[in-house]
Amino acid sequence: MAIIKCPECGRQISDKAPTCPSCGVEIAGKITKCPNCGEIYFSNLEMCPNCHELNPSLTRMTSPTGMSQQTPACQASMTKQEAENAARQNAIRQEENRRQEALRQDAFRQQARPQTPVRTATPPTPPVPPVRPQQSNSPSGGNGEGTQEKKKSNRGVIIISLIFAFLVCGIFYYFYDSANKNKELEAYEYAMQSSDPMVLQSYLDTYKDADEAHRDSIMAHLELLKQTDQDWTNAVVSGSKEALQAYLDKYPDSPHKQEVLNKIDSIDWNVAKNADNVEAYQAYLAAHANGSHIEEAENAMKKAKSRDLQPEEKDMVSSLFRHFFQSINTRDADGLQASCEDILSSLLGKNSATKADVVTFMNKLYKEDVTNLNWFLANDYQIKKREVGDEDYEYQVQFSAREEIQLTDGTKKTNHFKINATVSPDGKVSAFNMSKINAAE
Repeated sequence: MAIIKCPECGRQISDKAPTCPSCGVEIAGKITKCPNCGEIYFSNLEMCPNCHELNPSLTRMTSPTGMSQQTPACQASMTKQEAENAARQNAIRQEENRRQEALRQDAFRQQARPQTPVRTATPPTPPVPPVRPQQSNSPSGGNGEGTQEKKKSNRGVIIISLIFAFLVCGIFYYFYDSANKNKELEAYEYAMQSSDPMVLQSYLDTYKDADEAHRDSIMAHLELLKQTDQDWTNAVVSGSKEALQAYLDKYPDSPHKQEVLNKIDSIDWNVAKNADNVEAYQAYLAAHANGSHIEEAENAMKKAKSRDLQPEEKDMVSSLFRHFFQSINTRDADGLQASCEDILSSLLGKNSATKADVVTFMNKLYKEDVTNLNWFLANDYQIKKREVGDEDYEYQVQFSAREEIQLTDGTKKTNHFKINATVSPDGKVSAFNMSKINAAE
C-alpha cells in the first residue's frame, strides 16, 4: 500500500482506498502509474497527462498487429467514445503506413539509379504520433464495424433519453396531481365549515371533477343553508316572538342567533312596558338576565311597586288585622301588642298612643255585662300605598267589621264599624281609628 495523490482533487490518499474521501472518485483498481515519469492517473486514459506516454495497461489489451484480444463481454461494454477513437486511430495508422511505404519505394528507386558523385540523403522518417491501441470486434477491425457500434450506441442513448423523459413526466404529473388533490381537500374542508352559500357554490364551480362524495356533501350543505335563509326570512317577516323562537329552536347555532335574541328581547320589553306593572317587569327581568333594557325595567318596576299594591302586600295587611282582632276575641294582650308599633300616631283619636293604651282599649270592650265578644271582618279592604323611603312603603287601610256581643241576660248585640288604620313599613299597626255605623250603611 502506498500514499498517492488523488488524480481528481490532488488530496493524499492510499492507493487501496475504494474512493477518495474528498471528491468521491473511485481509486482502488481505477488508477495506473506512468512508467516514464511516475505520474498517477486514471487507468482508462490513453496516455499520461504529464509526459503523454501511452498507457501500458491499455497497450497490453491489444496484440502487436492491433487485433482485439478482448473477450466478447468486454467488447460489448465498449463505449461510444472508445469506438470513435479506435476508428480514428486506425485511419491515422493506415495513412502513416502508406506514407512509410511511399518513402521506402522512393529509397529503392534511388538505389537502382547509376551512382553519381553526389549522394542524396534519405529524408528522416517522421515520428509516429501516439495512438491508442485499436480495439475492434473482429480480426479485421474495419471502419464499418465502428459505424455499426456508433449506430447501436446512438439508439441506446435515444432509448435511455426517452425512458428518462417518461420518468420525469411521470414524476411531474404525480406531484401536480397530488398538489391538486391537496388543494381540493383544503377547499372542501373550508366550504363545509362555511355558512356562506357563495363559498360553497364557488367550490362546485371550481372542482367539477372532484370526488362525488365531496360534491354531494357540499350540495347538501348548500341546500341546508338555502333552507335556513328561507326560514330566517319568514321569521323576520312574521315579526312574532313565536316565529323567532321557533327559528332559534330549529337552528340553535344559526349565524343569526344573536339577532334573534335581540328581537325577542325587544318584543318582551314592549310587552312589559305596555302592561306597566310589577309582574310584567319581573317577567322581563327573569327571561332576559342580560337584556338590553335591564336598567329601564328595574327603574320601571321600582316605580310600579311604589304605585301599585302587590298581592303579597294585600295578603300581609289582611293577615295583620285578622291577627289583631283575633287577639281581641281571645283577650290575648301579648298577641295584640305584637301586632302594633311601640308608638301609634293615633288610637281612637289619641295621639302618640302606646301599646298599653291598645290593651286598655281591648279591656274596655269587655264590660261587666259581656260574657263573650267576637269580631268579624268583611275583608272589603281599600288600601292606598305610599312610599316613605327607599323601597319602604306605608299603607292607608279602610275596611268594615262587625262586633257580636253576648250579654249576661242571654241576649246578643251586634254593632257595625268602619275602621281607618295605618300599617307601617314593618307590617305593624301604627294608627287605628273606628267609627260606629248603622247596619243599613
